[in-house]
Amino acid sequence: MNELYIRFFAPVLPQTIAQLFQSLDAAIQQSVSRVHLLLSSPGGSVFHGLSAYNFLRGAPFEVHTYNFGSVDSIGVVMFCAGQVRRCVPHARFLIHPIQFNIQGNVQLSESQLEEHLKGLRIDQENIARVIADTTGKPLAQIIADMHQRATLNPSQAQAYGLVHEITSALVPAGARLIAIGEPLPQPSGFSPQLAG
Repeated sequence: MNELYIRFFAPVLPQTIAQLFQSLDAAIQQSVSRVHLLLSSPGGSVFHGLSAYNFLRGAPFEVHTYNFGSVDSIGVVMFCAGQVRRCVPHARFLIHPIQFNIQGNVQLSESQLEEHLKGLRIDQENIARVIADTTGKPLAQIIADMHQRATLNPSQAQAYGLVHEITSALVPAGARLIAIGEPLPQPSGFSPQLAG
């Protein structure tokens, strides 16, 4: 079987999703039959995460997703794109409501505020619907869990319906692997410090 492994160790941002789409486009051109998407992400852009989910669901290959660390926020939606979903024994999932960020001195009219509120509600319902469709749980329960900021360990995620299998096995020897969002190598002598 022609398979590709993609390690997505990054926030969900325009740049990282562009890299993911480039890898998926190449997989389509190479007639890859199965893509394994290994995720560890703090989440990020709702627009980009939902777009990635929809593209993965409509792509002409089977998708397997893995949580190899923490999959939070819109990362959970990307994880839901897998027809087969796995996580490592020490993984975590976080489901929470979305928010609208305003930076600086911004002035909005009442109609502009209403427009943003409508968009926020639609995005939140779309996220909840993806998770509900994946887990088989009622939409109202997913929305309630989002507002309670549900945090799930692997066994809880499996009982919830997010995860099919808990396993330490991720990538077989000799697999084709693409890395997205990896940190750049640091110059020699560089010693990272914890903020404090």
